[in-house]
Amino acid sequence: MGQYRIEFRNPDFETLVKSITFQQLSGRVANVIFGRLAAAAGGRLTPESILKLRPARMRALGLSRQKTEYMRDLARHVRNGALVFEELAALPDREVIERLTQVKGIGVWTVHMFLIFALRRLDVLPTGDLGIRAAIRKAYGLKALPTPAEMEAMARAWKPYCTVASWYLWRSLEPNANL
Repeated sequence: MGQYRIEFRNPDFETLVKSITFQQLSGRVANVIFGRLAAAAGGRLTPESILKLRPARMRALGLSRQKTEYMRDLARHVRNGALVFEELAALPDREVIERLTQVKGIGVWTVHMFLIFALRRLDVLPTGDLGIRAAIRKAYGLKALPTPAEMEAMARAWKPYCTVASWYLWRSLEPNANL
């Protein structure tokens, strides 16, 4: 299996389209749908290639009506200049969250994942992530899943490396994690 290492993505449009595709789906199913979408868009997902696809075509690829609308809203935000990916790296986390959650279908959890895996921020605590909550419950021997406020309190000791702690918490839930 080799050593664990975090796998980063590009901080761009395609990464957020992939995040939308994967929402509430198994990885296997989402990968198939994402592959179909990329192929239908000509191999490269851009705002223009998404907006050229008719919603009915996107639905036929396996996307829900909502996800189709979310992707199209994201494409419009980028095309109209309301969202500029090149600006995000210089912004504080709070502002990145504010900008990206203006797009339909992109919530705080999705932005946390973007901050961690695309912008490579070291101090993100994804309080809405069920895996992190379950791992904290297990690691600390809690009877119930911790609330976001409880997680924030516990994570004070992890600052400024909450992302690193979160990554190890995720890995701790995997069978044969070798931590």
